[in-house]
Amino acid sequence: MPDADHAVPSGARDECGVFAVYAPGEIAATLCYYGLYALQHRGQESAGIAVSDGKNILVTKEMGLVNQVFGEARLAGLSGHLGIGHVRYSTTGSSTWDNAQPAFKVRPSGSGLALGHNGNLVNTADLARGHGPEADKCSTDSELLATLFAGSADAPLADTIVATCEQVRGAFSLIVMDETTIYAVRDRHGVRPLVIGRLPRGGYVVASETAALDIVGAHLVREVAPGELVTIDEAGLRSRIWAEPEPAFCVFEYVYLARPDHRAHGVGDGSHGGGGSGSLTTVAGARRRMGQLLAAQAPVEADLVIPVPDSGVPAAAGYAETSGIPYGEGLVKNRYVGRTFIDPSQSLRELGIRLKLNPLRDVLAGRRLVVVDDSIVRGNTSRQLVAMLREAGAAAVHLRVTSPPVRHPCFYGIDMATRAELVANGLSTEQIRDFVGADSLAYLALDALIEAAGRPKSSLCRACFDGEYPIPVPGDHVASGKSDLRLFSLDG
Repeated sequence: MPDADHAVPSGARDECGVFAVYAPGEIAATLCYYGLYALQHRGQESAGIAVSDGKNILVTKEMGLVNQVFGEARLAGLSGHLGIGHVRYSTTGSSTWDNAQPAFKVRPSGSGLALGHNGNLVNTADLARGHGPEADKCSTDSELLATLFAGSADAPLADTIVATCEQVRGAFSLIVMDETTIYAVRDRHGVRPLVIGRLPRGGYVVASETAALDIVGAHLVREVAPGELVTIDEAGLRSRIWAEPEPAFCVFEYVYLARPDHRAHGVGDGSHGGGGSGSLTTVAGARRRMGQLLAAQAPVEADLVIPVPDSGVPAAAGYAETSGIPYGEGLVKNRYVGRTFIDPSQSLRELGIRLKLNPLRDVLAGRRLVVVDDSIVRGNTSRQLVAMLREAGAAAVHLRVTSPPVRHPCFYGIDMATRAELVANGLSTEQIRDFVGADSLAYLALDALIEAAGRPKSSLCRACFDGEYPIPVPGDHVASGKSDLRLFSLDG
C-alpha cells in the first residue's frame, strides 16, 4: 500500500518499533535515539526511551516523531549504559501520552521495570481478570504485560516473564529492562520481527529490524527465535527457550511493513530457530522478485512501468526487468509529510493522496502505464491515484499489485479495516478494477508471494489473504470481521 494511505484513514497502518541496547562505556540514550530513527516508519504517533545507569531507570516519552521528542538537551539528561526505546502507531488504545511507551512499573521489591511491545494480544481480557485492580486499570495490552511482569514479589524477573508469556496468546516481540539487565522475548510464532546485533566495542543491541543495527554500527548476529527469551547483562548474552516454536512470520512485513534494507535468514536454512549461517534475504530482494513474478503472471502491453513509492520501487524494477517495458519515476513523493493528525474536510480527505504524491506530467502524458503498488485495502487511495494519473495525461493505467487481495482483518498488530470495509471482501477483481477506475488490474498470487518471501508457506502468517489465523482468535470477532482490537484487547 502506498505511503499515501497514511495521510488518510484508508489503508493498513504500521505497528510499532522496538530497540534495546546494553553497552558498557557507551551512552545508551544516543544509541536508542539513532536506532529509533531507523525504525520511524513503524510508528509515528509517539516515541520514548528508558535508560539505566545500573541503579535507577529514567523514562522519557512524548507524542510525536523521534526528532520532535528528543533534542540534544533531553538526550543529555538520559545517562546510562543500558536502555530501551519504542516508536508507536496504535493498533488498539487511543493515541495519547498515557499509552506511549516504554511502559514503566515498580516491582514489589522497589526495583523498576520498563517495557516496549510490538504486536497485539488476543486474550487480554482473560489475562486481566483475576490479577487485581492494577490489571483492570490497564488501557493497553502493553501496560498489562508490564503490570504482570512486575507483579511477582519473589520470582526472578526472567522467570516471571516466562510464566506470563506462557499464558499470553497473540503476537508479541518485547523488550524489557530493569536497572541492570535487558530482556528480549518473542512469541512462539515469531509473528513480528526481532533481531540481535553485536556492537564492535562490546555489548549488544536488539531491534525490530536490521536497519536499526546498521545505523549504530552493530553486526547482525541472528534473530530472536520464536519462543525464546534472551537475557543480556554484565555476564553477556544468554538464551532460554520457553516454548516450542511454531513459526508464523507475518508475510505482510515483506509486502509493505519492513524497510527494504531489512535482512533476515530464511526459515529453510535452519537459522530461524536461533542461529545458523544460511544466506540472508533482504526485503528489497523479495519485493523485486514479487515484481518479476507478477510480470510473468500478468503481462500487459504498455510504454512505462512506474512504482508507487516507496515500497513499490523494487517491485516495479523487477516488473520492468522481466517484462522488457522501460522503468521510470512517474510519481514524486513529498518526503516531509508524515502521518497527519489533522481531520480534514471530506473534500480534502478525498484528495489526501496529493499530500504525499505528485505526478510528473511530462513523463506520464500520452503513456500507457503499468503502476506497481504493494496492496489495496479499502481501495480509496488506489481510486484517487488512478484518477490523478489520468488527469496527468496517462493514456492507460494498468494497476499491478504485489500481494493477493486483502480479504481478512489482522488481529496481530496491523491496524486494518474491518472485513466489511475491505474492498476485496465480496468483490471480484474485475469489480475492484471498475471501482478504482483502472484499465486492468492484477494481483500477485499467494503462492508467488510466498516464493518471493523465501520461507516455507507453513512458517508464514497469511491470514489477511487466506483467513487462516495461526493464533486462535475469539470466534465472534472473526465472524464480525473487526480488526479493532479494543473488542478483546487493550496495543501494538
